[in-house]
Amino acid sequence: MVDRRGILFGVAAYVMWGIFPLYFPLLKPAGPSEILAQRIIWSLVAVLMMLAVRRHWSWVRDLVRQPKKLGLLALAAVVITVNWGIFIYAVNSGRTLEASLGYFINPLLSVVFGVVIFRERLRRWQWVAVGLGALSVVVLTIGYGRLPWIALLLAGSFGTYGLVKKFVNMPSAESLATETFIIFLPALAYAVYVQLQGTADFGHHGAGHALLIVGTGLVTAVPLMLFNASAIRIPMSTLGMLQYLAPVLQFLIGLLVQHETMPASRWAGFLLVWAALITLSVNGLRTAHRNRGNVPAPLPEPALQQG
Repeated sequence: MVDRRGILFGVAAYVMWGIFPLYFPLLKPAGPSEILAQRIIWSLVAVLMMLAVRRHWSWVRDLVRQPKKLGLLALAAVVITVNWGIFIYAVNSGRTLEASLGYFINPLLSVVFGVVIFRERLRRWQWVAVGLGALSVVVLTIGYGRLPWIALLLAGSFGTYGLVKKFVNMPSAESLATETFIIFLPALAYAVYVQLQGTADFGHHGAGHALLIVGTGLVTAVPLMLFNASAIRIPMSTLGMLQYLAPVLQFLIGLLVQHETMPASRWAGFLLVWAALITLSVNGLRTAHRNRGNVPAPLPEPALQQG
């Protein structure tokens, strides 16, 4: 029987990630680098408060005894910082459509990682999906007159982040607390520096603007908690299908709310990506159905911390 609460939690998490392009522009005139630093600071505060409510700290003692895991989490912290920074820059500079493209490409990149790193053998239709994805990048490069670097960097950084987290194998809340703690001091140092230089926007545009910046901690931590609640209640195949909600919403916001241009060449590129994702998902579902009773073939791993 399908766990309706699990579905609702998952939908809520991905919808929140999907409407991020509506939130970050509210933080202007703060620049992307200041928003990023403040997001790191307040995300750590928010997740520590949540862990304090649960009184769950025993994992800290175990973690400090595992330098290899700490090293991987440090790498994850750097990669997710890059991902967050690029996403904030994209949505605040009118490039939400290209940002959504990155998260559409990400599942295809995960398949490529599986081949290159884990020596997985792809089925015929998986190769077709990867080929369609590669063709879409070529078409979009021609359409943009440049590589869609925002999309590729978002997909690459988020794909790498997911890969590192696979090796870490640590619950998301504890992992986010560790990652934000690792990058907390550089973020705090930058926030203090811009204040001292007189170029900071935090605290200089009224209480409402300051609260919105503080709220970046909650908008980072809350969907993560909802995702966790969903992941323990519903199959990963179902969660994997829900992951497309976020980039679809981002695409619609870029197109219908922010009115970004979409010439025919870009439509062609996006259609190729969507065809690749449909091919990948249908093939995964069919293979899982055939292998019922065995270990099902995995769909692309759902995103954990988009944007």
